[in-house]
Amino acid sequence: MPRTKSNPKPILAPAMTNGRAAEVMTLQEAAAFLRLDKDEVLHLVREQDLPGRLAGNEWRFLESAICNWLASSPPKPSKEAQLAVAGAWQGDPLVEEELREIYQRRGRPMTED
Repeated sequence: MPRTKSNPKPILAPAMTNGRAAEVMTLQEAAAFLRLDKDEVLHLVREQDLPGRLAGNEWRFLESAICNWLASSPPKPSKEAQLAVAGAWQGDPLVEEELREIYQRRGRPMTED
């Protein structure tokens, strides 16, 4: 029986960033790089757009992308996001009580005539 030749796996060149090989990190490595807990890194991915990719069941991060993210200013909350938070208080029975306590501590009436 003749043997079939197996195709060798191609050798991939590393991703290049600014003329040097970009370091791809796992979640654990990215957490160590940022000096944070792994859960906090995932929170930053979800809430603050920390750049990362889910490859299968594992996260991958580029060191250069994390550095760029760290160097950029955090996004300011949009008006819609602020209104969504304020809307979460609507119908909350404790809000009125909290407001009374705040005004009382400030020594001011709740309504000004």
